[in-house]
Order: sequence, then C-alpha cells, then structure tokens
Amino acid sequence: MKVLVTGAGSLLLAGVAQQLAERGDEVICFQRRVVEKSHPNIAMFAGDIRDRGSVTEAAIGCDAIIHGAARVGVMGSWEDFYSTNVDGTINILRAATEHQISRLVYVSTPSVAHVGQAIEGDIASPATIGRKHAHYAESKAQAEILALLANSEQLGVVALRPHLVWGPGDTQLVGRIVERARQGRLVMVGSGNALVDSTYIDNAVSAHIAALDSIAPGSRCSGKAYVISNGEPRTVNELMSRICLAAEVEFSPKHIPAVIARNIGSVIERIWPLIRKDEPPITRFVAEQLGTAHWFDQRPAQEDLNWKPQVSLDEGFVRLADWFRSQESF
Repeated sequence: MKVLVTGAGSLLLAGVAQQLAERGDEVICFQRRVVEKSHPNIAMFAGDIRDRGSVTEAAIGCDAIIHGAARVGVMGSWEDFYSTNVDGTINILRAATEHQISRLVYVSTPSVAHVGQAIEGDIASPATIGRKHAHYAESKAQAEILALLANSEQLGVVALRPHLVWGPGDTQLVGRIVERARQGRLVMVGSGNALVDSTYIDNAVSAHIAALDSIAPGSRCSGKAYVISNGEPRTVNELMSRICLAAEVEFSPKHIPAVIARNIGSVIERIWPLIRKDEPPITRFVAEQLGTAHWFDQRPAQEDLNWKPQVSLDEGFVRLADWFRSQESF
C-alpha cells in the first residue's frame, strides 16, 4: 500500500510512518521541512498543507492517507488555526477525491468534544463547535466534521482522537511537565485526583495503523470517531508524579483551586498574546482539562479496529525512565 502521511514531523506520525515502512508499505511523508529519511520505503515531500497544489501532488498514486498535519497549541490567530486545520483538511479531501483514494484516517483530538464537564467512561461523542477562544479545539472540531461528512461509497473515513500521548522523546506532555518541575513551576489544578486517560506512544502508533487497515468504504468503522487510550485511567497526580520520577526530578507542584485556575486561565489567554510569543503557562481550557475527569470506554475502538494496546502504563513508565537514563549517558 502507498500511504501519504501528513504531519510526519510529530512523535506520533513519525512513528506511524516508520512502522508502515518497516512492514513493507511505501510511505510519503508530507511536512514543512524535509529531514533525513529513516527507512528506504519512506520518501520525503516538503510542502505546506494549506497549499492545495502541493497536497494534490504529494497524493499522486497513493492508496490511503493518514492526515495528522495541524497547527497545535494556543498561540496564534483564528485565521492561522483555520487555514491549517480546516483548509488543510479540505485540501486533503480534494486530493483524495481527485486521485480516487479510498482510505482516510483523520488524526483528531478528544478536545473536539470536551466542553468543560467531566467525562467518565463515555464513548466518543460528536465534535462540538462554537468555542470562541479555544482556536485549536474549535478548528479541529470543524475539520473532523468535514472529514467524516466526506465518508462515502468511494472514500472510507475514520477519525481517531488519541488521548494524552506520551513516551520517550515526547516534547509536549512529558517535556513540559519535566521542564516545569525542574523550574519549580509545576501547577496542579485542584486536588489532582481527577482520573484521566493517557496513551503510551507505541499504542497510539499501532492504533492508527489498525485504523488504516480497517477503514474502507462501508467498513464497520467508516464514518465514525474513536477516542484512543491505554484504557487505564490514572489520577493527574499519579501521571505527573510518575513522569517526574522517570526523569528523576522533584515532584512538588503548586496546587491551585479549580475555579481560580479557570479564572486565571481566562485572563492569561487574553493578555498573553499581547506580551509574549511562547505558550502561556495555563489557559481556561487547560485548567478544565487538568481539573476534571476525562476517561473513555475503549471497547468501540478495540472491537471495530481490531486493536488492543500492547504496552501497559506501568511498562511505559519503565521505558521512559530507561530513556531518560540513556540521554544522560551522552
């Protein structure tokens, strides 16, 4: 199978591309900057997901697409997020139609359906739109809706929402927690006892490959969205403390009541872009995520995609600790 993988510069999509190549698929990695390819079955294609011509060219001869290219974070204008996440997805859908591609895995996020309340054992609910200040979540929700609406007799589309992916080399969840712990700036919203799902990187990779193999026009997963996780909810406190333990950094977070954290986040997300260029320490959306439970029923994904996580969270923490120790040896 020839597969176009967009956003292959991320930890997750780089892993997906590598695994596909190692099993014998031909992989086209579409990203803004070309890097040295890691496998003979991987070809690099430099382009901007907002450029319809580049996307269409990259998709020539492909049988399937895994679309993960996105603008992430909270900094930037609505136009920045919309052009990449929504217009970019439209370009992917047009390329799929033009080249008669029959399989599309859209890489989404659980935040498309998170509106501030606790989620406990639910399945993936429909994406929700209308959030004025959460540009990432709003643009991804709009893009997911468009992708699933494109599901047809010619194109099978499935959306995966991987939840809090972490592992060796992760600069997002792991990197930020460890950096802030080292600087004494780690914050815990509320008691830290809210149960949350997370996903070890190897399991997130295998889930996307399972989705690619399962999706086809009229298949069981066609036109559906699934939240992907290890299915082992842990408290925010345990997740953060185990990551700090693996990195051998002190875990002594500052606790902020949930209501205060949300109010502070609302203020910061408005003024931060006016004074800084980096990511703010907290936003209202982040405060809601850290202060409320969000874990999901994994049976639909496991049954419809014929997939199960192979690496437990406990084993993942061991691997993470081994990785941190290996970094110290260089």
